[in-house]
Amino acid sequence: MNSNWSELNKQMQLMLKKRDTYKDGIAALCELREDLFRTLTEIRQDLPEKSLSAMPCPKAKGYHNKTVAYSIWHIFRIEDIVANTIIANSEQILFSGDYLSKTRSNIITTGNELTGEEIVCFSESLDIGALYEYAKAVRESTEKLLDSLAFDELKIKVSREAKQRVIQSECVSSHENAVWLIDYWCGKDIRGLVQMPFSRHWIMHTEAILRIADKLK
Repeated sequence: MNSNWSELNKQMQLMLKKRDTYKDGIAALCELREDLFRTLTEIRQDLPEKSLSAMPCPKAKGYHNKTVAYSIWHIFRIEDIVANTIIANSEQILFSGDYLSKTRSNIITTGNELTGEEIVCFSESLDIGALYEYAKAVRESTEKLLDSLAFDELKIKVSREAKQRVIQSECVSSHENAVWLIDYWCGKDIRGLVQMPFSRHWIMHTEAILRIADKLK
């Protein structure tokens, strides 16, 4: 893991545990996310657009066996679902911003159910400019939510009602490669969600994207 990202992530997790430092923890998280998003933006600038749909490591055992476009969709669909459907009980950015139409996506899910050529075809169908606009909009929306959270709210466990909202939204596929996400998210408290989909999940997939980009270059 990138040493700077790892250190910020470690600091953030420690600070979120204490009432007198949790706001500093949120600030550290936003700093980490800013750096990660800058990296994602630079990758788009460094590669031809068609390369973002290429899968140079299809047999790799890791997250780099995907495409850049798919990976960005996956990161921000998960964040959109968790932030808005689970935590805030609000409309997802995908729908409120009409990004399903704008991105030309033929799915509303996280994409976990897709494999191999399905990932490539899905990636090729996306409008890359709109995909990055969606990512930016989700990031900004989540960070407003994070800034509004009180310390005691971090201890709140995901409710049964929130779990039902996710199921009813059909934004997580019933495929075995995807459906486990619902129990995974809904077994956490808000702090646990902040520490994974909003931070570590970004790091894991951004590092995989960097490996994909290196192969493409």
